[in-house]
Amino acid sequence: MREHEYVQLEESIAELTQRAQDMGLDFFQMRYEICPADILYSIGAYGMPTRFSHWSFGKAFHRMKMDYDFNLSKIYELVINSDPCYAYLLENNSLLQNKLIVAHVLGHSDFFKNNAYFGTTNRKMIDSMYVHATQIREIEYEHGQAKVEAFVDSVLAIQEHIDPRHHVRNKEENKDLLLFIAQHSRHLEPWQQHILYMMRDEMLYFWPQIETKIMNEGWATYWHLRLMRELDLTEAETLDFAKMHAGVIQPSRTGVNPYLLGLYMFEALDKKYGQEFIFEVREMENDISFLRNYLTKELVQEMDFYLYGKKGEAYLITNKEWEEIKDKMIQSKTNGGFPYLIIKDGDYNRNGELYLQHQFDGLELDQKYVQKTLPHVSSLWGRPVHLETRVQGKEKLYSCHNGKDVKYQ
Repeated sequence: MREHEYVQLEESIAELTQRAQDMGLDFFQMRYEICPADILYSIGAYGMPTRFSHWSFGKAFHRMKMDYDFNLSKIYELVINSDPCYAYLLENNSLLQNKLIVAHVLGHSDFFKNNAYFGTTNRKMIDSMYVHATQIREIEYEHGQAKVEAFVDSVLAIQEHIDPRHHVRNKEENKDLLLFIAQHSRHLEPWQQHILYMMRDEMLYFWPQIETKIMNEGWATYWHLRLMRELDLTEAETLDFAKMHAGVIQPSRTGVNPYLLGLYMFEALDKKYGQEFIFEVREMENDISFLRNYLTKELVQEMDFYLYGKKGEAYLITNKEWEEIKDKMIQSKTNGGFPYLIIKDGDYNRNGELYLQHQFDGLELDQKYVQKTLPHVSSLWGRPVHLETRVQGKEKLYSCHNGKDVKYQ
């Protein structure tokens, strides 16, 4: 943006904020920062501006920044679930792009503040992650970077296996692997246990974003469309906005665009039940209940969804039955899309071994992933680890006894 456009952006932010409030949005106090690409992509790779350092985040940054440099993809903004809510805008965005982004992040901030699944998240996580990063650096200084990094590698390998509702779930269905290891491993040193608790806290913060992706992006898109229509745009700006919006909701050939699906679903509900109803939906649902309750045959057909698979050397459409498509979408969102593992026994064989069971839902585990991940679990537990699952209709037991080799029977 040019120098004089910053003043125009400030005016547009004030106008969009007022219009959003007039339309009923209830968001956190907003903070906007315009950042160069290196900073924005660093935040995108790390997930937060203050998170601890790790080689995997650097790898993600390099991949994302390379895509940006070669014009393969572009991040226009990042918004943080915090109070106040921080939104980071790319410095080489046009004025119109930033107006759209402001309208979009106001929708996100409203969703963060009011959706029930975000209700228990730490709104000061930026500060908490800074403390975590500082403590991990101190632990590295005391115990050695290589040793700490290897431990963090193992935790990151299973970081999705948490349960934000573990305190209300049946004890027989304990799926919070990080918490169980932190509480019951006889192998962990105090510094390792502390890191495990910190990283679990961070994953609990990110989890609602995983389980509300379609709703969150759909809600923000629904509102940026309506807010931008309220601005006094020139004919050229209106055309450019239409192009940008079309890019946001462009259908994917190989997956589901959450911006598009969420937008269509909220618009259909608005048309059928009114805007007061969609505010209630925004407050109470997550993606699974949203899809289960409100994805209709008409929407599936309108958006031309289908299931596909590989037959021979080609990928072909295998099914266009709307109920099966809906079931597959719900299945893909269950447990955030990650395998559902429960802890069956922390003293298996009366030898302190850990026994896990995969809740088979029709999708087999990726065997290569099991071979690479189970040694990390064994390393954290400090004793042999076993994983029960099903492969080609038969029960299969993977075991890792030394933190390295995985055997099965």
